[in-house]
Amino acid sequence: MASKFSPRSITDFPISIDKTPTTHQRIPHILQYPSLISHGFHYFMRISSSKGAFSSVISHAVKEELVQSSLVSDESQKSETDQSSSKVVLVVGGTGGVGQLVVASLISRKIKARLLLRDPSKANPLFGEQDDNTLEVCKADTRNPDDLDPTMFEGVAHVICCTGTTAFPSKRWDGDNTPERVDWEGVRNLVSALPPAVKRLVLVSSVGVTKFNELPWSIMNLFGVLKFKKMGEDFVRNSGIPFTIIRAGRLTDGPYTSYDLNTLLKATAGQRRAVLIGQGDKLVGEVSRLVVAEACLQALDIEFTKGQTYEINSVEGDGPGSNPDKWRELFKAVEIQ
Repeated sequence: MASKFSPRSITDFPISIDKTPTTHQRIPHILQYPSLISHGFHYFMRISSSKGAFSSVISHAVKEELVQSSLVSDESQKSETDQSSSKVVLVVGGTGGVGQLVVASLISRKIKARLLLRDPSKANPLFGEQDDNTLEVCKADTRNPDDLDPTMFEGVAHVICCTGTTAFPSKRWDGDNTPERVDWEGVRNLVSALPPAVKRLVLVSSVGVTKFNELPWSIMNLFGVLKFKKMGEDFVRNSGIPFTIIRAGRLTDGPYTSYDLNTLLKATAGQRRAVLIGQGDKLVGEVSRLVVAEACLQALDIEFTKGQTYEINSVEGDGPGSNPDKWRELFKAVEIQ
């Protein structure tokens, strides 16, 4: 069962994305994320750079769009601000296509982000100089459990994990960055290290993970990516940590992996703003990275999404933007009877 929300008056998302033709019945491609690789010790670092202008650019652009797209009441906005002031969100894979958008939105909403990255230097060109109350970076590799020091999780209430690698062998597999190591072992190690105080873990996964032995999904699973994503999902479900799993369709609008913020900001939304959400691993189609990022952020604070798994696509039409009430309606409408 799937729901679609497409009100005429709702404007665009906080960050614009490219227009991509709608295709729902083709063989889906698998999510591709940057790897998480580390070579040693643990540390927190304050992001500082002469390229801090990047930060003001992205903050201005996102805030401007949020003002234009906001249809939330004054009371709702005040509630969200009060809640944001004390929230710390750990983002794993924060320099990837989806992760960049998650982090940018957190900064624009004044929600403190803590990034777990293999290479902290990549955060600087993207997000610029931020104070410690806005952004922290932690160096670690989820594939190595010894990297996951408990101090990294102090004060963390929410976690968004959007790591991954390519479905087929590629240069991104260099350094043992395979689906087994990233989508299974990395997720397992991360979840095992999380403290029991975590209120919600949102995991980005893929449509088709329950059908990896069936055509056409078996083609995409030739090197195990769907199987290992499903193993990661199952570990999350059995961990006892409150979770929401977002299974994305084929990712469009990007990917934003050039580490060039100008590329991100120049992209346009086109017409793919309407959102389809389903359950039961039945949706087949495409989804913009911005929609996936927004779904992750919205799910953090919707109580009834806890313990649930959703598939998500985007199609032509107006969408929910960053309006929490509209996202709540979308998630609520697809609950399996």
